[in-house]
Amino acid sequence: MNSAKIGPRTLVRLFLLISFSSLQAAETSNTVILTESGIEALGIQTLEVTESDFEETAFSIGRIEEIPENHGVLSSRIPGRVIGLEAREGDTVTAGQTIVRVESRQPGDPPPIIDLKAPISGLVIESHVRIGEPVEPEKELLDISDLSEVLAIARVPEHQAAKLKTGSLARIRVAALGDETFEGKMIRFGTSADRASGTIDAVFQIPNPGLRMRPGMRAEFDIILSKRENVLSVPKESVQGDPGNRHIFVKDFDLPNAYLRTPVRTGQTSGDRIEILSGVFPGDEVVTQGAYPLGFAGGSSGASLKEALDAAHGHEHNEDGSEKSADAKEEEHDHDDHAGHDQAKPVTSLREKIFIATTALFAVLLLVTFLTRKSQTPSEP
Repeated sequence: MNSAKIGPRTLVRLFLLISFSSLQAAETSNTVILTESGIEALGIQTLEVTESDFEETAFSIGRIEEIPENHGVLSSRIPGRVIGLEAREGDTVTAGQTIVRVESRQPGDPPPIIDLKAPISGLVIESHVRIGEPVEPEKELLDISDLSEVLAIARVPEHQAAKLKTGSLARIRVAALGDETFEGKMIRFGTSADRASGTIDAVFQIPNPGLRMRPGMRAEFDIILSKRENVLSVPKESVQGDPGNRHIFVKDFDLPNAYLRTPVRTGQTSGDRIEILSGVFPGDEVVTQGAYPLGFAGGSSGASLKEALDAAHGHEHNEDGSEKSADAKEEEHDHDDHAGHDQAKPVTSLREKIFIATTALFAVLLLVTFLTRKSQTPSEP
C-alpha cells in the first residue's frame, strides 16, 4: 500500500509561509504609532546610527592636588617684625613681587627694612603671619602654589590598573566646575596600594585655565583603556529593558510617526554610549530622548497601524497592517450596506491570529511526522 508523501520542499514552503505570517504579526505588535501631539508630549528625539571610534573606559573617582614641585614658601633670613603685608590668602602674586616687609632687629635709626619677595608666581594658599608679628628665620610666612597645572589623582581598582600605562588619557570632570571636561595624561602610579579598598592611585597631570581647580576638589574620571574604530554605538538612554532583554526603538522608514521596538545585543560601555553588536544598521534612526516613556505608549497613543499605512501608501489596509484584497473591500462594502440589519462580526485579535498560526504550524508538523512514519512501515503481504 502506497502512502502520499510530502516532500522537503513542500514542508519548507509551508513552514516559511506560517513563519512569515507570525513574524508579520509580531512586527505589527512591536510598532508604536504616535500623533504629532503625542511625539511632542513624549519629547521624542532621534539620532542616526553611524560607525565611529569607540573607547573602552573605566569610571573612577578621585581628587585634585597641587604639583609638589610647584609649591613655594616665603620666609625671612633675619629676625624682625612684620610691618607690611601686601598679599593675603587667595591673592595671585608674581615671582619677584614684594609681598612682605620686615623691620630688622639690627641696630639703626630707623632700623633697616627688608622687602621679602615672592619666590614663584602663583596663588597664596596659606598665610602664617600678621602685621606686627615677630618673625624668625625658621618661620614660614606665606605658602604659594603655582596652579597653572595640577594633579588629578584617580583611585583605580587593581584589576583595571594592568590596562593603564604612562601616557594613558582620561576625561576628567570636577564637580565644583559643573559639566566642563578636562583631558589629562597619566604620568605615574601611586607609591602604594590601598588594601582596604583594593585600589591604587593613578596620577594624571592636567592644565588649569583660570586657576579654577583647587587642591582637595572632588573629581570624576573616564579613563580610556582601549580604542577601536568603526564601531556601532548608541546613547545609553536609547537602550531599554533588562540585561537579558535589551531593545531600542527605531524610526520606521516608511510609516510616518511610527517606531519599531527592536531587540539588540549590546557590548561594552564607553561613557554615555553603548556598543551595539546586532539589531541595528548604519543609517537607522534610533530614539534617544523619550525612549523610556515610548515603551509604555503602545497602540493607544494616537493613530492606528491601519490609519498610518493608509496615509503612507494611499490605499486601504486591514487592522493588522496587511494589504486589503479586492474581495475584502467588496465584502466590507456589502457589510456596510446591511449594517442596519446585521450585527457586525467581531474582528479576530492579533493575539488570536498568532495563536492560530502557531497551532497550524504544529498541526502540519504532526501530519508530516505521521505520514512519514506510515510510509516507512512495510505493507502486509
